[in-house]
Amino acid sequence: MRITLIHALKHSIVPIEASFARLWPAARLMNLLDDSLSADLARDGGLTDAMTERFLGLGRYAVGTGSDAILFTCSAFGPCIEAVARAHAPMPVLKPNEAMIEQAVARGRRIGLLSTFPPTLASMPPEFPSRVELVPKLAEGALAALDRGDRATHDHLVVEAARSLRDCDLIALAQYSLAPAADAVAEATGRPVLTTPDSAVQKLMKMLGVEGA
Repeated sequence: MRITLIHALKHSIVPIEASFARLWPAARLMNLLDDSLSADLARDGGLTDAMTERFLGLGRYAVGTGSDAILFTCSAFGPCIEAVARAHAPMPVLKPNEAMIEQAVARGRRIGLLSTFPPTLASMPPEFPSRVELVPKLAEGALAALDRGDRATHDHLVVEAARSLRDCDLIALAQYSLAPAADAVAEATGRPVLTTPDSAVQKLMKMLGVEGA
């Protein structure tokens, strides 16, 4: 099957490809990257109709290539992705975090939500049910370090930010680019840590009836 992966940050590509390689190596992947999406969202301060149209255009392109499903890896664009899903139903179109959110709410009531991209902490909390208590935390400066190619500083800042979430039942890492730091966050906090790529691949496999999900 052909799966289109649509990214707003280049740092999301390696983590999701690693999850596919481990969990569903037979999938044929196509990557679409538009890193101006995240920059424009930060500039505009919120999602706009024009941004939704850009996402719809990306969805149409993916469908036109013969894709069997679309997985978005950009966590700050939930309503835009929902518009793509409506446009192409019943084809599977997944938001990056929906599978992880399902796991998180099944395992805890007080959930730390750790991000390096401020708009994510505005757009993602409404995706959680109201019965859970979210504790949002921004790892300031981490994304800028990653943009410079400094993964070590990124991971250090993420771990330091995570320490304030020790009183949560678990910690959810809001972005695909955070997944490589999961073990370090778990060690520093003593809390269970959920990442988005593995859970997204597993849910997509179930939706498409692929064995092993």
